Amino acid sequence: MGALKPTFSMLAKTAVLFTAILSALIVICNLVITISTDDALYSNIKSLPHNEVGVLLGTSKYSRQGGVNDHYRLRLNAALTLYQAGKIDYILISGDNATRYYDEPSTIRRDLLKLGVPPERIYRDYAGFRTLDSVLRAHHVFDLENFTIISQAPHNQRALYIARNHDIDAIAFNAGEGEASDLTNKTREILARVLAVMEVHLLNTGPKFLGPPIEIGVTPPT
Repeated sequence: MGALKPTFSMLAKTAVLFTAILSALIVICNLVITISTDDALYSNIKSLPHNEVGVLLGTSKYSRQGGVNDHYRLRLNAALTLYQAGKIDYILISGDNATRYYDEPSTIRRDLLKLGVPPERIYRDYAGFRTLDSVLRAHHVFDLENFTIISQAPHNQRALYIARNHDIDAIAFNAGEGEASDLTNKTREILARVLAVMEVHLLNTGPKFLGPPIEIGVTPPT
């Protein structure tokens, strides 16, 4: 039994050290993303510069608790407001279309049409499976050098960090948090920021798919 004590003590110290390093990594990644993107984040529509295209990041229409997801409603309203105010001329919906039963871009497009956005002003990116895909495909596939990202503030910060570290001149408009930012969403975002930093600086991760170029305003809407 005596021989087990040093081993257990060593494992305990290793576990404590690993936890401390992981915690520090999480804190540093989150601080870096928050601090480095603050100047490109807007909540006041009057101070928001004009960009030709607003990239509306997709999300599920319905929440796990039932009813319409508050983040979904707020993002659509924000995109509509920016379009009506002349802050963007086109809306590029970038979301997940992994199966024929789940199609974020088409669902969002239908609801934007109901809100009065003209169909010729809406484009869909069906391969925006993740934030990284949405940001990089907007640049590489839709040939956008600058654009306005539309989502909630924490999500916007991560998207901006990805954009800036790929030399993309993006800004972001905060759609508001609403009542959908529960502990699960906040925890997911905290961990997603660690992955974003690793993918940008260590893994050099690219989009899952690219494809033929689409020129917004010239190519017919997708």
